[in-house]
Amino acid sequence: MFKKFTPYMHRALWLAIAVGCYGTAAQAQTIRADTAIASNDDRVPVPARVAQATEEGDTSEDRWSAHAQSTYVWQHKNAFSAPYSGPQSLGTRPEHSYTFTFTAYLGARFWKGGELYVNPEAVQGLPLSGLFGLASIQNGEIQKNGGTTLRGYYARAFLRQTFNLGGETFHVEAGPNQLASNYQRQRLVFTVGKITQTDIFEKSNYANDPRTQFLNWALITHGAWDYAADARAYTIGAAAEFYWDDWAVRVGRFMEPKVANGPKLNYQIGRFHGDQFELEHDHKIGDLPGLVRVMVFRNRAFAGNYRDAINAAQVNGGVPDVTSVRKDANKTGYGLSVEQRITDDIGVFARASYADDKVEEYAFTEIDKTVSGGISIKGIRWQRPDDTIGIAFSSAGLNRDHRDYLAAGGLGGFLGDGQLSRYGREKALEIYYNFQIAKGVQFTADFQRITNPGYNADRQGPIQIIGGRFHVEI
Repeated sequence: MFKKFTPYMHRALWLAIAVGCYGTAAQAQTIRADTAIASNDDRVPVPARVAQATEEGDTSEDRWSAHAQSTYVWQHKNAFSAPYSGPQSLGTRPEHSYTFTFTAYLGARFWKGGELYVNPEAVQGLPLSGLFGLASIQNGEIQKNGGTTLRGYYARAFLRQTFNLGGETFHVEAGPNQLASNYQRQRLVFTVGKITQTDIFEKSNYANDPRTQFLNWALITHGAWDYAADARAYTIGAAAEFYWDDWAVRVGRFMEPKVANGPKLNYQIGRFHGDQFELEHDHKIGDLPGLVRVMVFRNRAFAGNYRDAINAAQVNGGVPDVTSVRKDANKTGYGLSVEQRITDDIGVFARASYADDKVEEYAFTEIDKTVSGGISIKGIRWQRPDDTIGIAFSSAGLNRDHRDYLAAGGLGGFLGDGQLSRYGREKALEIYYNFQIAKGVQFTADFQRITNPGYNADRQGPIQIIGGRFHVEI
């Protein structure tokens, strides 16, 4: 895939791997002793978004880093009754699902402010019902083109360039795709290459990472944000972030897939793309951090219009097919999110998003509008400070054209019961307990309850899914 990059980027990214393997020769750079260290109680927006203090008060900068993670998720869905099923319905029989992922995070610094990262990744998995029948899909690790054979690929390969402009200097400890670095609260950050957009946009502290937090797709980001990505959720493009003390502005343009939910990206980024704009303000209520974030997005893709498909079926007969009426089309939408720590061990979050989904979903899931919210509780009160309990709820809906299309028997990317005579919002409740076995080793018990799968009140369920997640970080 790197042949699509410029020759210079190609060589630089592979050089990052070489430096990662030859890192014993690298030396850390020591900076001023008065550099502040960002702690979990003094949240500062940084490229990696999570700032952690070093135990020794070290403020050196890494020249290279190597980390890795592996996550295994197993889930079981109960049986439920339904008066009918369609070609893309959630199965009524008991089912189990699993995913396995392994990711290496290799990074290197070759010049001031420049960080290069490459992430080889391997994945395999088995979805519920062929990944059909749910918009609020139960496992954020599942991939649209996954399979039960282990497959390897490059998930990310990108350059991050930071220009410090002034203000307080703070230190960020090393982590996945984060060299130990020193940043200023006033800075400009550019990211170019292959990433997933949730690395930068709508990066919640409480509901963003399905490997350690909530699993359900409707809870890990804005449900209505049809963000540009291939079938594995990665894309190529560029983003700019401007931080000025408590404010942050982010913009980006990224490639859409060649076809809806497809594995290959369309390199005509001038014609087909996903654009994002995000404004964030960080605040404190007393000493407790919080934030408000607003996003606006616009996608341009070769996509079918639901109403055009319905009209064509009425003229020609048969069932509407959105793939038969594809043309250059736009989709716009927005998202609002709020986070607030309310005590030292409890944080809450809420989201709302909406998309003008007159055209088919193209890269995420079949959600046109959603509200969600939840709470995250650290285990300090029961002497388990590294454990976390999470409870969250999502209510997702469809716009009129999308509903009429499914009611007429049309098939979407994930949904298709053959009819939709009784529409109902798809509601998902998720509860998890994340137990730290040892440093870098976690086990999570997870429960989900989903009502009206596929927005179909005739097949309301509820669906109950129990699961376990084992996560290791190196």
